[in-house]
Amino acid sequence: MLLQPVILSGGSGTRLWPLSREKHPKQLLSLFNNETMLQATAQRVRSFQGEIEVSSKLIVVCNEEYRFITAEQLREIDYQNCALILEPFGKNTAPAVTLAALNACSQDQDSVLLIMPADHVIADEEKFHAVVANGLPQALQGAMVTFGIVPTRPETGYGYIEVGESIDGGAPVALKNFVEKPTHEVAQQYVASGNYVWNSGIFMMRASVWLKAIQHFNLPMYLACEKSIQEAKIDCDFVRIDKAAFAECPSDSIDYAVMEKLANTPELGIRGCVVPFDAGWSDVGAWDAVWQVSDKDEQGNSVRGDVLMEDSKDCLVISDSRLVACLGLHDVIVVETPDAVLVTNKQNTCNIKRIITRLKDNNYLQTDNHRKVYRPWGHYDSVDSGEHFQVKRIVVKPGGSLSMQMHHHRAEHWIVVSGSARVTRGDDILHLSANQSTYIPLGVKHRLENIGTIDLEVVEVQSGTYLGEDDIVRFGDIYGRVE
Repeated sequence: MLLQPVILSGGSGTRLWPLSREKHPKQLLSLFNNETMLQATAQRVRSFQGEIEVSSKLIVVCNEEYRFITAEQLREIDYQNCALILEPFGKNTAPAVTLAALNACSQDQDSVLLIMPADHVIADEEKFHAVVANGLPQALQGAMVTFGIVPTRPETGYGYIEVGESIDGGAPVALKNFVEKPTHEVAQQYVASGNYVWNSGIFMMRASVWLKAIQHFNLPMYLACEKSIQEAKIDCDFVRIDKAAFAECPSDSIDYAVMEKLANTPELGIRGCVVPFDAGWSDVGAWDAVWQVSDKDEQGNSVRGDVLMEDSKDCLVISDSRLVACLGLHDVIVVETPDAVLVTNKQNTCNIKRIITRLKDNNYLQTDNHRKVYRPWGHYDSVDSGEHFQVKRIVVKPGGSLSMQMHHHRAEHWIVVSGSARVTRGDDILHLSANQSTYIPLGVKHRLENIGTIDLEVVEVQSGTYLGEDDIVRFGDIYGRVE
């Protein structure tokens, strides 16, 4: 039996706007230590040594919208054996775990699943390994284990877990009850009692135990997930579950679907237990939480990028593309990106949904994507635009290739800045290098490929009556983007 890491990476992110966007959520951001939160989560369990070995396979459940950047980030940290289970739409965490458990059992292997959200920070990895080791014997014996954070303050933004007596005299304790986010007064009572921990959202149990529980508590969810996996299409590391079958799946969280019901269902024979731990955990749910867990200078400021601080303290300032100068600020958050800037005080970061709502109501593009958009072949950056024109900087990785495509409403001019390009333009094949260019007329099939060993950089000038990304007709694609 192996310890099977499972990363839940399905949520869309706006709470850390403008760095996070709906199609570029916070787990894909590099906020700490030059690695993204997804990468940090994947690395966290790699060196674990305990009662059983860690599987070399990594299971990640993610939204299909950002499958390519997820795969690319895992390749960057040398994860060669992955199963990326692609959800066509979010159904909360219980179906995601069910899909992962079914995938883990597909090779007749009843692994112990270690289920970790992709967007958490854990500062002390050794302590995390220790609590996993403490909970592992219970999981091997058929219990469902969750990890509760020892509270450091009366926090109203987290759910709580009421705990009972020690199990077998060890670190795990009995799980008595899940509690919703409390008022400040009730949270003070919880912390003072010593009988409550924060709900971390990290779980561990055998795959077969989870499947037994979900069949008992929510059979329609189990059946929909089972059919989704049975009719899935395997494409390299991608497990493309059946969209129609998954559409029939009920939506529910791990807590509501299973964990809260265990204490009142003794006939099921599955025990719930909690391992409390204190390892510098944060779910980084808002910008003030980012400030709390970031390195700071003597004035309490945490800065990243080209930032100048003067007579300011206890601030978080992030610059992504230009100089940001701050003068006389206190307890302020400033986040700059090429297409949006957020300025707020730390007390208001929990209200950022108000901004997102207004952006959506007014059809701002900044809710969905950054100016720089990642694709499986590389990325593009929309440098400038106006009436009937748009300028992009395109970067294609070595071996990368855009799809064979055409446009109904625009023509394109390509200028190679660096690298070696092969251009298909109708019946013509062109080879271009730095300072050479070509023109793609409206309605002509075309493709751009990098045939060199370094990144291919191209400036693209689009002109036409409509310049939206949906004006693409694909005829062939090496990344499976043609139905």
